[in-house]
Amino acid sequence: MRRWIFLPLLALALFAGTAVAGKREKMLDSTLAEYAATLRWGNFEAGMAYIDPALIAERPVSSLELERYRQVRVSYYHPQDPVPVGKEQVRVVAEIGVVNEHSQSERVVIDRQLWRWDAKAKRWWLMSGLPDITRKDR
Repeated sequence: MRRWIFLPLLALALFAGTAVAGKREKMLDSTLAEYAATLRWGNFEAGMAYIDPALIAERPVSSLELERYRQVRVSYYHPQDPVPVGKEQVRVVAEIGVVNEHSQSERVVIDRQLWRWDAKAKRWWLMSGLPDITRKDR
């Protein structure tokens, strides 16, 4: 008799776990799309809202870095699919075309992003910071 009670409870627990993982994946997709749109429109300052607050407190974005972001326009943003690298972390590699407003020269930046799920806040945080637009990858 106990076995018949246990099986439905086990099935319910498995379903609940799957539902939570599915919701987390949807939130990841949504977060990555919003972040991509934010950077695609060149709004790096708004992109800071996706960075883990502990990382911002530890290493704030300087006014010099913000000024550099203001001097470029994003011509394209091409992310790869997220790849799990831990239980609650994913890595995304994005190719970003940036055009310097003064020289009108375009270059490619490869942004290696690390995202972390925060179960308490129920959201994804960017752990790698904003892309380094000073590094030339091509």
